[in-house]
Amino acid sequence: MFLAELQPEERKAFLELAALIAKIDGKISIFENSVLIRYQKEMGLEDYKIKGLEIGEILKVFKNERSKNIVLTELLQLIYSDGVFHDQESETIQFIKSYFGFDSNEYGSFKDWIVKIKELTVSKGTLK
Repeated sequence: MFLAELQPEERKAFLELAALIAKIDGKISIFENSVLIRYQKEMGLEDYKIKGLEIGEILKVFKNERSKNIVLTELLQLIYSDGVFHDQESETIQFIKSYFGFDSNEYGSFKDWIVKIKELTVSKGTLK
């Protein structure tokens, strides 16, 4: 949704982070894979090859609040894409939340917003 607002270096770092999150539970689901492909298209990075960077190296790329908000929002969307919030995903998102300096209320707002968007997307397909 907002990935086009990221700087070129941030876009690559985001793809690295998204790939890390998607495979953190040992496998990339078909839902997560489709989200990753959409991210690449949205950012014009269809040919980018994931390097497998460490999370600390990735996170230091995001310096301003807008970028951090975009990253957290999009990662939550990725995590919820398969309908399962794995323990490893939860631990990693908590680490990112702390690293970026989000408080629990901010994080809760992002999480609630993404859940509502997912519900709207699912119900949209069932409306007649």
